[in-house]
Amino acid sequence: MPTYLDTLQSEPEPFPFDDDLLGALRGDCHAHTEWSDGGAPIDEMASAAIALGHEWLAITDHSPRLTVANGLTAQRLSDQIDRIADWNSRNSTLRLLTGIEVDILDDGALDQSDELLRRLDIVTASVHSKLRMDHDAMTTRMVAAVSDPRVHVLGHCTGRRVLSGRGHRPPSTFDAEAVFRACADNGTAVEINSRPERVDPPDDLIELAMDLGCLFAIDSDAHAPGQLEFKALGAQRAVEHGIDPDRIVTTWSAERLLSWK
Repeated sequence: MPTYLDTLQSEPEPFPFDDDLLGALRGDCHAHTEWSDGGAPIDEMASAAIALGHEWLAITDHSPRLTVANGLTAQRLSDQIDRIADWNSRNSTLRLLTGIEVDILDDGALDQSDELLRRLDIVTASVHSKLRMDHDAMTTRMVAAVSDPRVHVLGHCTGRRVLSGRGHRPPSTFDAEAVFRACADNGTAVEINSRPERVDPPDDLIELAMDLGCLFAIDSDAHAPGQLEFKALGAQRAVEHGIDPDRIVTTWSAERLLSWK
């Protein structure tokens, strides 16, 4: 049991979620399907999003280098883009957005072709390798990625896991002020990752990102339909920190989101 989730469940009134902000969330910039390491097809993730009242959902499966998660080759991503276009042509209740959770490579480059990245609606960029990289090198790596005009969201920025025992993973070390200042300067949102085993960023980094003028994205990082509801955890954290809902891109309409950057 993740420590954070265990603590919430042990409180007299567990999960004291803010219905106003949770109800204001229109979409999700980070969700996986069976095309990579998720457990459900695109149709099932879409149906779950509709049931939750979403207006849009970005499908962001992994990029090629993350082979352990069945990352999408360029051809498979191109096929998925076509599949999503076909789904949208047959449905009007929800808009699926094309996307990717692209690996941030060691030098800050992105793990997918320029051509395909330009075709996507949402690019969430995350570090998945060499999480113990030297502080300065990690800072340079992340600043380069979030400064890329094709990147919309910086995913789970510290990479930490708050599980106990073998599942625990400490946060990466980097100059958070430099990274978040680059996010603010380039209009890149800082993800509040809602997975209970991540709770990422930590509270002090959320405060720093707020002070530096960053946008935020409350995302589920769902790998199964029911996990789309994880966003309630992220919404509660945003309320606790007093983040203006208009600074949270997942409260925006699809039209506003698509005009961003």
